[in-house]
Amino acid sequence: MVLKKKIIRFATKFQERDLEKSFQLDYCIPVYHSVSDVDLAHLKHVVNYKNVQDFEKDLDEMSRFFQFVTWEEFKDFHAGTFKAEKKIALLTFDDGLSEFYFNAVPVLLRKGIYAINFINPKFVDNKELMFRAKASLILEKIIATNSRNPEIFKLLDISDFAEKTLKQKILKIPFEKQKILDQIADLAEVDLEEYVKTQKPYMNLEQLKSLNRQGFGISNHGWDHPLYKDLTLKEQIENTQKGAEFLKENQFLTDGFAFPFTDFGVGNSFFDQIFQHEYDCTFGTAGIKLDSVTKNFQRIPMENGKSASQTLKEEVAYFNLKKMINRNQIVRK
Repeated sequence: MVLKKKIIRFATKFQERDLEKSFQLDYCIPVYHSVSDVDLAHLKHVVNYKNVQDFEKDLDEMSRFFQFVTWEEFKDFHAGTFKAEKKIALLTFDDGLSEFYFNAVPVLLRKGIYAINFINPKFVDNKELMFRAKASLILEKIIATNSRNPEIFKLLDISDFAEKTLKQKILKIPFEKQKILDQIADLAEVDLEEYVKTQKPYMNLEQLKSLNRQGFGISNHGWDHPLYKDLTLKEQIENTQKGAEFLKENQFLTDGFAFPFTDFGVGNSFFDQIFQHEYDCTFGTAGIKLDSVTKNFQRIPMENGKSASQTLKEEVAYFNLKKMINRNQIVRK
């Protein structure tokens, strides 16, 4: 991984300065989760979110090279019925976090930029924390209090309580074993219910409806944010459709779907079924990459501690390197 990053950084030096020309696709789909100027315990260890100033700089940089479009314009562009002045960009957010409402939207309104937020209905109204958010919150509490509860050692099956080991173990707890996180939270004296009640990490239904009235998009990220490759095909469809039911009930967008985490390992059978319904397109997070499923578009993760222009230049360089060995397209089975 270190060697890969060094090669990409080296190749980036030879990229054209004009990203509009060097960017190989006719569309760019950046993805964010949160924008905040303060520490967020439930995200601190799982999302390298940007502050408001850096987020605004990203938008300004991308605006130089791309034309931001709405959801309808994005679909029309790929249907060949919308003509853009430049290559287009669809701004996306995931998880329905409250900082989108309070911090990102004021910037977007001022700049006249549309965004679509893919949400998990299970967490709307702050009924519960997503399991990765639980892991981050628990980890932050243990580190802050320097907890040494031996029962936590047993649950994690570790003898080394070094911060690095602890972080690796807690953050690797998967969706299907998330009850372990509830047990660790109790042992670490982390009140998860009180946290969501007081901190309100997610948007509530009225906030989502307000965004919808203001012209922003609200769409499907699955019901409760599982890793889709670890689900059976039946579970994948059920999780997706359960999320869609909430969206339809509240008159949000029901023709798009963004995979929680990643679409890696998801086969053609899922797409064959999903596109029989009202879905127009789906989204992964593999960066600048083509997909054998032509209605599945890959997004570019932007929360990496780098500026938008640097991120995009590195993505272009990596795409060019993979092109040399015919590895810049995802082929599904």
